[in-house]
Amino acid sequence: MSTETSTETTAVTTPAAPAQDLVVPAVRLAVDTLVPHVNRAMNALDAAARDVSLEAPLLELVRARASQLNGCAYCVDTHARDARDGGESERRLYALPVWRETPFFTARERAALELTEAVTRLTDGHVGDDVFARAAAQFDDRELAELIWAITVINAWNRLGATARPWPLS
Repeated sequence: MSTETSTETTAVTTPAAPAQDLVVPAVRLAVDTLVPHVNRAMNALDAAARDVSLEAPLLELVRARASQLNGCAYCVDTHARDARDGGESERRLYALPVWRETPFFTARERAALELTEAVTRLTDGHVGDDVFARAAAQFDDRELAELIWAITVINAWNRLGATARPWPLS
């Protein structure tokens, strides 16, 4: 029995774009329903990584930025929406890909975003001592550990989303 999912796309018209036909990529492989015990474990890890002392808006910026870098459309949409729902400004969300070039982010947020990029881009090399030191200057040891876990978990989700595309955008 095949567990493959259609790779066809569907054109739809939505209320947000009534004059346009939007292309909705099909789910490639429903990894979460095909291997539910691993999905449950991943959801438990995600819940644990969210049960931290770090401020929620900072974590949503980190999740959104990692998702942008990894090309996970579902996660970019989800975390941008969650950040906006949590009070994040549109301006800062639009500027997130170029955060270094804007005055919109605090030193703490910059350190978190820099660490996020370094951890997410490990193919560029190990996380440098300088990047780690800048993060350590903004976060105490526990917060830094929480941040590293949050970055690790969103990267795992991104890899699932960008590879299997298991969750449809709506």
